[in-house]
Amino acid sequence: MENKSKITVLYVDDEENNLISFKATFRLRYKVLTAINGATAIEMVKKNHIDIVITDQRMPEMTGVALLEEIIKINPEPMRILLTGYADMGAVVDAVNKGKIYHYLSKPWSEAELDETIQRAYEVYSERKDILETYSKLEVSNEQLEFLLRQKLLS
Repeated sequence: MENKSKITVLYVDDEENNLISFKATFRLRYKVLTAINGATAIEMVKKNHIDIVITDQRMPEMTGVALLEEIIKINPEPMRILLTGYADMGAVVDAVNKGKIYHYLSKPWSEAELDETIQRAYEVYSERKDILETYSKLEVSNEQLEFLLRQKLLS
């Protein structure tokens, strides 16, 4: 499987061991990018095509929810998954309700559960992209029909 066809996942966590562990676990299945903080993650989102963002909630400079809010401003397309190791349920519920995250998982994550979540998130992501492409093709067809109709009415 070439890198082009691999799902690109950005994993954000302030603990380097978690970044290493995630990359070691998933690098063969996905194109894995990692960031140690929100600022680095934002730069990566600006410079790379990313399908899925997975971020820890508790980080020193910027919480996971705050990071995801910033990412939405740059590019709302990537699916967003929040990891939380603490009883941050208020923040999680708020993020889910405001549509900022697709899913949340508690830490420590299990490989099987996280893998399944990435797969499901990517399916939703792909469906959304297909719908948007179909919609834009329909818009073009509609504009062409309107143009032809105007031409016909003028002649």
